[in-house]
Amino acid sequence: MVLRVVTYNVHKCRGLDGRTDAVRIANVLREVDADIIALQEVLDHQAETIAAELGLAFAMGENRKHRGHAYGNAMLSRLPIRETRNYDLSVTGREQRGCLRADVVWNSAWLHVFNVHLGTAFGERRHQGRRLIAPELLSDITIEAPRVVLGDFNEWTLGLATRLLRSHLRSADARLHLGWPRTYPGVLPFLHLDHIYYDPVLQLEKLSLWRTRKTLIASDHLPLAAEFTMTINVEPLEAVKHPKE
Repeated sequence: MVLRVVTYNVHKCRGLDGRTDAVRIANVLREVDADIIALQEVLDHQAETIAAELGLAFAMGENRKHRGHAYGNAMLSRLPIRETRNYDLSVTGREQRGCLRADVVWNSAWLHVFNVHLGTAFGERRHQGRRLIAPELLSDITIEAPRVVLGDFNEWTLGLATRLLRSHLRSADARLHLGWPRTYPGVLPFLHLDHIYYDPVLQLEKLSLWRTRKTLIASDHLPLAAEFTMTINVEPLEAVKHPKE
């Protein structure tokens, strides 16, 4: 069974034309047709609108308030979402950041998906990289099922966060799959900010950057999608201890 996941920084659904339109973002994502969608820079009511348009379940990871609304990362899924948890990655004096975890059921087994948005400062990302691979987050010993970590890492060089994640997980190689390692900004990409990491038990079949007239206008980022299959049989759902049990 092929699983398609996508990471997409939607910039509060504000397009390059100055128009804020959650339905337009939903139309972009309808074309991508992913099973799991990781959104960054989204408001709760926008995520709810997008999920309703696509007929998906959604979970919100609030990092801060923006004009009275919860603002942060969101996860949309056509797979059952059993549990969610939002981790605070904030650094004092910088914008509040987070990592939203969703435990979903895929092919009768658990899959742990982590939606990440790191900071723009070098020192900030060093702290956040260490936090990500800490025992209470990605290195949680109760996690026995495959992990997918994706999002806007704001890291375009081989910084500490990238090195730490690559030491724990495989990285979707944009140069190998796309022929071009840069993903941002959509109009003229010259930075690689959007990344996807995964456990070796998963096989990356395809990596796609959705660059169309619609995506070039809808946000300053482009949707980055990956398709996975499972390389070996994992324990069935009922045989794996859930992290909260």
